[in-house]
Amino acid sequence: MASERSDTADLALKILVAGGFGVGKTTLVGAVSEIRPLRTEEELSEAGQLVDDTGGVDRKTTTTVAMDFGRITIRSGLSLYLFGTPGQDRFWFLWDELSQGALGAVVLADTRRLEACFPAVDYFEHRHIPFVVAVNCFPGARSYGAHEVSRALDLDRGTPVVLCDARDRDSGKEVLVRLVEYAGRVHTARLLDSVT
Repeated sequence: MASERSDTADLALKILVAGGFGVGKTTLVGAVSEIRPLRTEEELSEAGQLVDDTGGVDRKTTTTVAMDFGRITIRSGLSLYLFGTPGQDRFWFLWDELSQGALGAVVLADTRRLEACFPAVDYFEHRHIPFVVAVNCFPGARSYGAHEVSRALDLDRGTPVVLCDARDRDSGKEVLVRLVEYAGRVHTARLLDSVT
């Protein structure tokens, strides 16, 4: 007897995790993923010192050269696929491929180097991909409120800013919940606009 198929197809929602070099993208994907995450990290090399700005992250020894990948099952038939983008300029050509079909993005930010997330914010704004800014609260860094970060980044009105600890599973999940809720509202509004 053939196994019965469900009336509904499985749904996978694609989410990007982006931001500058060393902000915690790989850490966030690893913290929330239910599977062992795929990582494409390589050791930092002397050759890369000429092109990569490692200021403020001097203890970092590896870098993502393609992507990170993780998965979270929300319920039967519904999963989130997480794609962590590389942070250095020289790997940004991969972002166009990775962003195809994305529901939305998390832009991870470090307030000690807030300018490092400007390219990611610009990227998603120009492509009309909904995103939230998740401020990774590093130990010893001065803390700022969500409103201060939003003003400093000159975000579009309504773009969520959340504080998080990329190492903490529950904190990372809360970021993803905020993104899915926000992206759902944005996509619904666009759909309603298109039919009126």
